[in-house]
Amino acid sequence: MKFTLPFTLLLFISIAAFSQQVTLSGKITDDQNKAIPFASVYIKNTTKGTSANSDGEYVLQLKPGTYQVQYKAVGYGQQSRKLSISANQSINVTLKAESYQLNDVVIKSGGEDPAYAIIRKAIKKRKAHLNEVDAYTCEVYIKGLQKLLAAPKKFMGFDVQKAARENGLDSNRKGIIYLSESESKYSFKRPNNVHEELISSKVSGNNRAFSYNRASDVNVNFYENFQTWDGLSNRPVISPIADNALFYYNYKYIGFSVENGETIDKIKVIPKRGYDACFQGYIYILEDSWRIYGLDLFITKKQNINFVDTLRVNEQFFPVDQKVWMPSSVKFEFTGGLLGFKIGGYFISIYKDYDLSPVFTKNEFAEVLRITKGVNKKDSAFWEQERPIPLTEEEKTDYQKKAILAKKRESKPYLDSLDKVNNKFNANKFLLGGYQHVNRYDHEYYNLDPLLTSIKFNTVEGFSLNYGASYRKQIDTLNNRYLSISTKIGYGFSDHKFKGVVNSTVPAGSFTLGFKAGSDVVDLNNTNPVSPFINSLYSLFEKQNYEKLYQKQFLSASVNKRITGGWIATVGAEWADRKWLPNASSYSFFDPSNRNYTSNNPLVPNQDAPLFPDNQSFKISFRTTYDFSDKYETYPSGKRYLPSPYPTIGFNYDKGISNFLGSDVNYDQISADISKSDINVGVFGRTSFYIAAGKFLNNSSVFYPDYKQFAGNEVLFYKSGIDSFLLLNYYNFSTYTQYIEGHLEQNFSGFILNKIPLIRKLKLQEIVDVNYLSTPTIKNYTELGFGLQYLNFRIMYGTSFNSGSNIKSAIRLGLSF
Repeated sequence: MKFTLPFTLLLFISIAAFSQQVTLSGKITDDQNKAIPFASVYIKNTTKGTSANSDGEYVLQLKPGTYQVQYKAVGYGQQSRKLSISANQSINVTLKAESYQLNDVVIKSGGEDPAYAIIRKAIKKRKAHLNEVDAYTCEVYIKGLQKLLAAPKKFMGFDVQKAARENGLDSNRKGIIYLSESESKYSFKRPNNVHEELISSKVSGNNRAFSYNRASDVNVNFYENFQTWDGLSNRPVISPIADNALFYYNYKYIGFSVENGETIDKIKVIPKRGYDACFQGYIYILEDSWRIYGLDLFITKKQNINFVDTLRVNEQFFPVDQKVWMPSSVKFEFTGGLLGFKIGGYFISIYKDYDLSPVFTKNEFAEVLRITKGVNKKDSAFWEQERPIPLTEEEKTDYQKKAILAKKRESKPYLDSLDKVNNKFNANKFLLGGYQHVNRYDHEYYNLDPLLTSIKFNTVEGFSLNYGASYRKQIDTLNNRYLSISTKIGYGFSDHKFKGVVNSTVPAGSFTLGFKAGSDVVDLNNTNPVSPFINSLYSLFEKQNYEKLYQKQFLSASVNKRITGGWIATVGAEWADRKWLPNASSYSFFDPSNRNYTSNNPLVPNQDAPLFPDNQSFKISFRTTYDFSDKYETYPSGKRYLPSPYPTIGFNYDKGISNFLGSDVNYDQISADISKSDINVGVFGRTSFYIAAGKFLNNSSVFYPDYKQFAGNEVLFYKSGIDSFLLLNYYNFSTYTQYIEGHLEQNFSGFILNKIPLIRKLKLQEIVDVNYLSTPTIKNYTELGFGLQYLNFRIMYGTSFNSGSNIKSAIRLGLSF
């Protein structure tokens, strides 16, 4: 006891002294006493630092001691203060606008601007700087803010004023609509492996949400040849020091300054052509090493960006060791507006505590993101201690006001009252939009289909009603999995047949079970290439019945499981009683040129001869796919596997079993496919492809519904897909022997049309399609398609031909998803 007590006391005293923190705070202004937003504050020769907020205020937590504190901002001269800190201290700093000198070479030069020589050296060193760090870890703080700057009182009948008031905005419909903060541990390993673990998260107005802030989303690297920002820009944006940057940019030397004995060159970046996907602004290059010291760049609507009018990127670097510089902060700032709404905001990330020699576990990078329970439950005391960027008064008020709203919105009475309002039945809405009944508290969702869209017409049933309803309930909150049950009932007013189908999906551990049963009238082509709605329009207005149908009474079951990573397998079994059906109606609104409907036999269109005899079938199916990737994200609700950067390969086996439950079929079909969508090919856009081949190893007893079907198209409107054709007949080239098909699509993302004045403002994307099919009955069928896409809508002109020299051309309209 004599030794233990003093030793324990000494230990606690040592720990307390070691953990004691003092606060260095203040305000950073210019020589006009105006705040310098987001100026950087760092301790020299360390990676510990912070950033000022939008009012120029900063806070830095330190242990007592003596520090060399550096204050800097792009466009301002750096200041360094030697401070001895033993208690909380406030230091206000004034930064003067940087004065850049022109050296003798610049003054005497009458030829090429000296900026080009500097940029060439930076380009030459680009790859070395890109690859100089094989791996690292760091801590990242990210803050996101979005504000509504202007809005109309009402918009298309929606009460904006009321919604603004309910969401904490002022009477002028202005204020913060999104405010969040997060802290992450970020790991990187070359070439492109990342792992991010969210340490803490805070979202104003939502106590249960996790912030959208992700270090990988704000991690830009201008040593890459271009920045690919999906959604924001259809085209990659060229870096000012890309290998081919001199083709896209002009440069102007502004001058040099000296900081910490290093010479920094300031260069103005100017796009050669205003319509190219290029930045404007300034880049700062460190002489001798020719690395990026900092940058302040922006792009605007002239570069055909989406969603916002202007996006500004500000990035600053600091030395992590004698040879390596890493980002200290990155800020994205944006403004935009549409139809009377104006928004503005920013996302800023602060990096610290870099480790350039980390040790990783073997499978660490399979998990790209980890968000565990509790990271969004940290209290205000935690954030006061950890937050590197102090809150402004407006942000403090927003957190306080919306915390009250959040507590109210999460209560059962509030959710019930919200459901009561939204669950009111509206007859007009029911006709076109259906009816939804929601129980948010118990996570139950009921849905009734729209009545009008449930009415269809085809020549087999005449006018028919196909009405659906569904129920969904969350039964696994840990993995965010739902029990779902849906049903459809129908009646054909010409064939006088009732039909009904029940479908259910049930999570069961790591498996997903599927059940489906009923009696239905379905498409002979199991790819369902023509929608019932489009077929109804063509039938009623043009007297052209493209859709061919048969009756199917069936019972099926399936089991789906992710075996590991990107490997998924599905096994299914189905028993069916199948009957071919004749036409039962010849009705049409019009009778163009005394046109007659074709029969329901696509192979004998002028006779109502049965396509196949009544039969029963029992088949088992197996499909497995693998995408060569095991990367996933972990949320409190479970894992989410990420799309693979590699192609997906698939294998199918279908077996028709005879003499089982009265089955008349006997066949074995195998097939394999490989596909990949949206392969990034730089300035030339995105490439997608699909290749498949299959063969019936045994076709002793095969009926038309068992044939291999293809996603053809014969009408103006078509379903755009990676494996779809533009002009192929829906039914005539289905096969029960063997086939090979291929599809290639190139989306040039405006590479050509962006060079044409006025046209470029439409943000059109050029599409080139090549489709191929070969079977014993149609050899070397080929389609060439050329078209334009705006958002998800596309117009295509296609031409088809085969070895028999049959040529067909037509225009197609479709939606791309």
